Amino acid sequence: MKLIINNIFKSLIIFYFITSAFGYSTERKVGDIMQIALPITAISSTYYMNDTNGAKQFLKSYFTTSVFTYLLKVATHKLRPDGSDYMSFPSGHTSSAFSGASFIHFRYGFKYSIPLYFLASFTGYSRVYADKHHTEDVIAGAGLAIFNSWYFTSKYNKSYSFNLYYNPNSKTIGINIYKLDF
Repeated sequence: MKLIINNIFKSLIIFYFITSAFGYSTERKVGDIMQIALPITAISSTYYMNDTNGAKQFLKSYFTTSVFTYLLKVATHKLRPDGSDYMSFPSGHTSSAFSGASFIHFRYGFKYSIPLYFLASFTGYSRVYADKHHTEDVIAGAGLAIFNSWYFTSKYNKSYSFNLYYNPNSKTIGINIYKLDF
C-alpha cells in the first residue's frame, strides 16, 4: 500500500512540474492537480478503511461520471471560451474533482467532505479562470459527479469513529480514528 501511495505522490509531483513547464497560472495548475488528487484521496480512503465495497462503489461512480462527461462533450459539441476546441460541456476537471469529494460525502459523511468540496469548487473556478469553460459547464460537471456518487454510493457503517480536531495553541490539525468494539 505504501508503494502505491508513494507512486501516486511521485506522479502528482511530475504532473505539477509538467504543468509548470507550460507557464500556466497557479490557479490552473492547482485545478489540474485537484482533478487527480481528489479521486485519489477518495480511493485511498477506501483502502485505508479496508472498505472493499466502498472502493467498488467509487470506481463504478467515477467510471460512470467519466463516460457520461465524455459522451456529453461529444454530443453537445460546445466551443470553449478560448476557442481551442468543441469539448467545453461539461467540465471534465470539475466532474473528476467532485467525484472524489462527493464520494467521501455520501460514503463517510458530509463533515469529512467539506475541505474536499472547497478544493473541488476551486477546480471549477480554475477552469473558468483559465478560459477553458463557461460557468454552466462547471456546474454541470459538478452536478453529474454528485448525482453519480449519490446514486452508486451507500453509507459506510463499520464500527469506526472519527474525530477531526484543531488545536489553536499548537496550531495543529489532526484526526483520530477509533475502532469501536461492541
